[in-house]
Amino acid sequence: MSLSHAPVLLNEVLAALQIRRDGVYVDGTFGRGGHSRAILAQLGERGRVIALDRDPDAESAASALIREAPRFLFQRAWFSEMPDVLAAHAIDEVDGVLLDLGVSSPQIDDAGRGFSFRHDGPLDMRMDPTRGESAAAFLARASQQQITEVLKNYGEERFAASIARTIVETRKERPIERTAQLAALVTQSLGARIRGDWHQDPATRTFQALRIQVNEELKEIMRLLPRLISCLKTGARLAVISFHSLEDRLVKRFMRCAAQPFGGDEALLRLPLAQTVLPEPPLRLIGRAIKAGEDEVRANPRARSAVLRIAERTAASWDQNGAARLCAAAFGDTEAA
Repeated sequence: MSLSHAPVLLNEVLAALQIRRDGVYVDGTFGRGGHSRAILAQLGERGRVIALDRDPDAESAASALIREAPRFLFQRAWFSEMPDVLAAHAIDEVDGVLLDLGVSSPQIDDAGRGFSFRHDGPLDMRMDPTRGESAAAFLARASQQQITEVLKNYGEERFAASIARTIVETRKERPIERTAQLAALVTQSLGARIRGDWHQDPATRTFQALRIQVNEELKEIMRLLPRLISCLKTGARLAVISFHSLEDRLVKRFMRCAAQPFGGDEALLRLPLAQTVLPEPPLRLIGRAIKAGEDEVRANPRARSAVLRIAERTAASWDQNGAARLCAAAFGDTEAA
């Protein structure tokens, strides 16, 4: 496996999942299969790996592993559909789940997918080209205010309004359909203004924001995490790798709230109750956030921004009411559907 396709934090993930030889594990973001292969290598004959990915190229990569390992199952699906996939295969609970969030290196490297401003290609950005609208389609129909909000909220772009205005003015004359074209428009809209992050390409934040919008990346996280708890056996581990602050913030807040007896509900926190009488929380935090070491970053620069967070399922009961309260505490008023 090339370095550009190397699974990030591999040893740390294997340690986090505490793999049992007869266990059932889910790789919710198969990519090119690096994590799945490593998990399979630690399983016995009764162990299984179920992998999901929405990318058709990931499905092609998984076909080879299916032939090699009969204990491996792949389903092309968005990871928020994981509970439904498990139910369809008569799997009630699993021993561990891994989520490696964000875009994969092969997707970025393929100019035809439109993820990168470094390679000119069609402005698509969809991880699943069969569902939803492309980035070009979004920019063609969205209002200037909508584009501004996406760039500001998902890209944390200081010059969101200026970039959105340039996009809207340009599309009156010609459609914006190429990655190089969009990157040039961003540079044009910024002019000589200093960003403060001179080491970063001016288009980085815009491309990140559009990718998150097109693929509903943050919404997918919010859709899955509350449903995922009921899929975990007591003692099962949940390991999540994030690559930017927006997704890591959601994961951190969810795990923290799910590990508190009051579920993150501040109204319960203010009640005059002893902590011992509060219900057991559904998750237990395992250690602190883990980042890649210097050797891994040197070998695989993509690992530099990776953050691994781990939680363990407790024996606490879990129902839809608990999920609703936990979502309200962890995600606030953010729409998850």
